[in-house]
Amino acid sequence: EALRKRGGEDGDLVMVDPWSAGAYGVEPESDLSKRLSRALAWVRSEPTDNGYARPLEGVVAVVDLNKMEVLRVEDYGVVPLPPESANWTRTHITETRSDQKPLEIVQEEGPSFTADGHEIRWQKWRFRIGFTPREGLVLYTVGYEDQVKVRPILHLASLCDMVVPYGDPGDASFRKNAFDIGEYGMGQLANSLTLGCDCLGHIQYFDAHMTDSRGRLSTIENAVCLHEEDDGILWKHTDWRTEEVEGRRSRRLVVSFIATVGNYEYGFYWYLYMDGMIEFEMKATGIINTTACIPGQPSKYGREVAPGVVGQIHQHVFCARLDMAVDGEENSVVECNTVVEPPESNPYGNAFFEEETVLTTETGRKANPASQRYWKFVNPNKQNHVGRPTAYKLEPQSCITPFLNPDSPSGKRSAFINNHLWLTPYKPEERFPAGDFMNHSDGSDGVAAYVKQGRSLENTDVVAWHTFGLHHQPRPEDFPVQPCVTCGFKLMPAGFFNTNPCLDLPSEENKASCHAQAAE
Repeated sequence: EALRKRGGEDGDLVMVDPWSAGAYGVEPESDLSKRLSRALAWVRSEPTDNGYARPLEGVVAVVDLNKMEVLRVEDYGVVPLPPESANWTRTHITETRSDQKPLEIVQEEGPSFTADGHEIRWQKWRFRIGFTPREGLVLYTVGYEDQVKVRPILHLASLCDMVVPYGDPGDASFRKNAFDIGEYGMGQLANSLTLGCDCLGHIQYFDAHMTDSRGRLSTIENAVCLHEEDDGILWKHTDWRTEEVEGRRSRRLVVSFIATVGNYEYGFYWYLYMDGMIEFEMKATGIINTTACIPGQPSKYGREVAPGVVGQIHQHVFCARLDMAVDGEENSVVECNTVVEPPESNPYGNAFFEEETVLTTETGRKANPASQRYWKFVNPNKQNHVGRPTAYKLEPQSCITPFLNPDSPSGKRSAFINNHLWLTPYKPEERFPAGDFMNHSDGSDGVAAYVKQGRSLENTDVVAWHTFGLHHQPRPEDFPVQPCVTCGFKLMPAGFFNTNPCLDLPSEENKASCHAQAAE
């Protein structure tokens, strides 16, 4: 009946996405004994059509997943189905560009990495690959060989939680606050990767062996991709007096997986660099979640991306769990801010310096671009050759401002988004910043509760929980398939080494390179 009111006829063409019901104190969702889903719907024009181009606006079925019963169908008012298709597959896009020359990645002698089971060695890096149903890819025991000895940096690194809050307060949309890791399990949604498309070059794949929600064995073939790639210039200098020129190219090792969560794809990329830097990059692509409007009349909470199709304003907020082990387990945390010297000791107005503050008790901290704030994880028991504690720094790059009211139902469940860095001492049961059990959670669990214990952070096993993300106001170019948008952070050595650790790299010449003009 709802479909007919909006101009559709064939119920077999209705496409349903199951969203977690959350916890909002609204019947029937307030019954926490039930496992509920709010089923949002779209309509295909034919079986292979992109359904997200035609939202069945304002219609939500509330389903009891344990009993597989529809508890009710909500209808918040009729908006006609959008008039146009917006297809993107090879079947529908028949005219393609003809001016693209091949770009081949060739490693005739094979890769520079080795894999012994799940233990990986590349350049001077040593680490292990793991995979869980909830988090997906996890890196363990990450260390760097320095003068024969492997020096530890991380016990564990994972992207352990995320939330996607939508900004539309409408009756059919205010519950859109998806915890894609905690509610659905990112690992279980991993893609089986395709050679030569998802990854290029000389690839090593790893299967993911997990248990599903019923405890049964589940295997995803080729879930994790390992490869190395060129990364431009690592270092270069020309001595104009002696005419000596030296330069080295950078490579990075890439460990990645991609998961499909309904309409969105998330690419998780860990990069290890030759100079000791570790970087995480999130690549978001897929299809934006869509609603419908009368063409030309979208609400202020979104943008019309096609006639009658709206992409709502939203955010993707991620949290990485970094169990630090810089030269061992006894670490402390230093907050670094750049400050201007006061006028009385700054006669020429040019003086500024870096001020360091040791954070002694578990806490939550915010980024501050005005002071170029970053955080160092130091080992106070180990010193470099200038007498400073060995350290790694967290370089925040994608810190965003949350817009959820922290006292709202969604805000309480998403409390981890209110700081860009949380710091706790390691405790094995403290694993997820939004709490252990997300279905109908009330927000009383998680990292915001962990830090209230007031434990010491000095000279101990420190866990850093870094929050970062994407602020997304959709645009027409994001539809029907969104080009990758990215966010992430870097962990960089900051006094961990006594000098540039890549001075021993050999010079090399890429014999396949040539002048484009010479080929004419």
